[in-house]
Order: sequence, then structure tokens, then C-alpha cells
Amino acid sequence: MFSPRVLKSASSLMCRGFSTGQMCRQGKAPDMAEVRNRLREIVGASTNWKDHQQALAERASLSQYLAQSQDELPAKTMKDSAIEAHLPLGTQPALREKYLNYHNSVRFGRILEDLDSLAVLICYSHTWNKELKRSPLSIVTALVDKIDMRKNIIYPDCDIKFTGHVTWVGKTSIEAKMHMSQYHDGAYTDVLDATFVMVARDPQNKRAAFINPLKLEGPEEEAIFQQGEINKTRRVELSTASLLKVAPTAEERTLVHNLFLNTLDTRTVSFRSRILSPNSVWMEDAKMKGLEICHPQERNIFNRIFGGFLMRKAYELGWANACAFGGCRPTLVAVDDILFRKPVEIGSLLLLSSQVCYTEGMHIQVRVHTEVLDPLTQQHSTTNVFHFTFRVEKDIPAVIPQSYGESMLYLDGKRHFDETMRSQG
Repeated sequence: MFSPRVLKSASSLMCRGFSTGQMCRQGKAPDMAEVRNRLREIVGASTNWKDHQQALAERASLSQYLAQSQDELPAKTMKDSAIEAHLPLGTQPALREKYLNYHNSVRFGRILEDLDSLAVLICYSHTWNKELKRSPLSIVTALVDKIDMRKNIIYPDCDIKFTGHVTWVGKTSIEAKMHMSQYHDGAYTDVLDATFVMVARDPQNKRAAFINPLKLEGPEEEAIFQQGEINKTRRVELSTASLLKVAPTAEERTLVHNLFLNTLDTRTVSFRSRILSPNSVWMEDAKMKGLEICHPQERNIFNRIFGGFLMRKAYELGWANACAFGGCRPTLVAVDDILFRKPVEIGSLLLLSSQVCYTEGMHIQVRVHTEVLDPLTQQHSTTNVFHFTFRVEKDIPAVIPQSYGESMLYLDGKRHFDETMRSQG
């Protein structure tokens, strides 16, 4: 849910407090390159990898500017964080190559990178202190709550517009909503809505830091804020009911048992003997894996791997898995519940594992799990879990679990799919 009044004010307010960064070109909305340049200026990030240790040491001195309580900070309005940014694919042809895929459409993984950068800048806009040259806060992505697609086609040669603002604030966390539209046939049309949750940390990204409270102006903004409270409550409830913490419901246990019974070999009637039913695939055969060596090129402003890069790689692997499973090109329906468990350091070996975990009709639910491997200790640490819902233009095989662990993945996938369908229905 967006406030039209707030977003309408974005063009006039997007440069507030940012004139030193030359973010606005003659009153025009910034492009994504300017968004990233402004983020580097806000935290004093080094543009050369060899200087990153010095930049980190300089940021440590900013701790003296952190508030000791939220009460010390002035309240900000939604208009204070309202931003409009452009991706000029139509007016800057040289930019298209970076975003183009071989289907002559836009690489959605690149859009995820842009959304992540914009969400961070929105939150810095909310917390900006014009008396300081650098922000003492390290604002990082905690999770992507939801991305709902409004349109399947993104044209590679038409300008894109992003708008967004802060919609909810806790003591150390912020919810930012963004809207993406594209100029085509003489008008901007809706493409997607995205909700990101960010957290504020100290300059060294070691502990939580307080952020400015949100001042609500009118019933419309109060309704937006209340939706943020509802989103927070929903996330807590989903976490509490996680299959990693509590047993499946009675209905879910019945579903899993029926899947087992339907794959029993009627000739042997053995627990060990399983036979696939027609038009179905074992979950074990619906996987795809990848590996990334994390180079400095993909670092964020805090010299860790950029969250948008992780999202892009996970999405592309999930898309490829859905494509191979469905036998045709899938389209994205929704991105749901991307959780950032821990940062990924430069030089890490990043292992990505994609699993088709649930199917229904023409829909494919894909889960991508990422972890880092320390080659010296051989220790694996989970960094992210991604959930993507895709759609193809034909009915697809059912995916069938064999083990208990696969059954839990199946139920988790079904939960995410059902939630996506409810939110879009």
C-alpha cells in the first residue's frame, strides 16, 4: 500500500539534504548509478579495494554520533524519505546491454539489485542528519518481505521509474515500500510492488543502532503504518510456526501421508518400495546447484558482498531450475520472504542450491538456499534462503518428496505458494 500524496511529493523532495552529492541533475530524478554514488558518499565508502581497511577505520570514529536512545532523534515524515529514481533504458541505449536477456526482455536479477540499493537510500533519507558529512549508521537489508509482479513483460528499451518511501519504523528497523513502473505507449504502467525491511547498525556493523521515529500525517499514513505493524506480526507468526520449530499441522500430516500412500508399490506393499505416479517427478531430481567465488567487484558500501548480487544470483539459478523442470520459459509471479541471516565476506566460496519444492497447476515454487564454505575449516554457514513463485503456460508434473526432510520442504513450499496466492487474490 502506497500513499499517492507521499509519492507525488517524491520529485520535489528527492534532493532534500543531498545537494553535496550532486544527486539531482538540474532538478531531474537521479538514475541508479547516481543512487549508488550517493550511498558511497553517505558512508564514506572507498572506491578502491586496496583502501577499504582505511575506510573502515575512519567509519569507526563515527560511533560518537550515534544516539543513545530513539528519543534523542527528531521524528521524520514519510515525505522526508520519498524518492524517485529512473532507469533510462529508453533514453540511454548504452545502458541496455547490462539489463538485456536473450529473450529480449529485462534481466530481473538486475532489477533486484536496483531495488536493494534504492531501499537502502530510502532508509538513509529517513535517518539523514544534514549537520554530518557522513552517516554513523550502517543500514543493511534484513529481509525482502514481498515482491508482487503486476506485469509479466518488462521492455528492454523503455524507461523505468522507481518510487518509494519509508512506511513503518521500529526502534532499529525500517520498512520501505517501492513501486516500479515503465513508460510504454505514452504512459507509465505498473510493473511491481516491493516491501523491504532494513536494520540499522553501528558504523562497524556490530550492534543495533537507534533510528528516527516516524511522524504520521493524516489517516492515510496512519493506515500505511498500521499495515507495517500487521506485516511485522505476520512475520513473527510465520517464524513461530516454522517447520524447523514445530510439527506440521494435522492437515499437513495427512497430506504428506497421502503422498506416501500414493507412491507405494502395490505388489510388495513395503515401506521401502516406492513408485512414481504418472506425471510426477521425485524432488531429488528437481534440483540445480551453483558456486560463486565472491570477488571485491561485488562488494557493497560496507565491503561485504552486495545483497542485490546475492538476490540476482539466487533468482537466476531459481529461474533456470524452473525452466528446466517445466520445459519452457517461466515468468515470475512473486518473490517472497528472502531472509538475510548473515553477511557474506569478500573471498567466500558461496554455494547455491535450488530445489523445486512444490507445484500446482501451472505454478512452480522454488526454494534457493545459499551458504558459505570456509575451505580451511570445511565449515558451512547458511547466509540466505530465497522463495520464488514462477508460472508457465502449461500444466507441469507434480513434485513428490521421498524423505521426511523433503516432505518438510514440500510443506514449506506449499505454505509460501498459498500465501502468495492469497496476497494476489
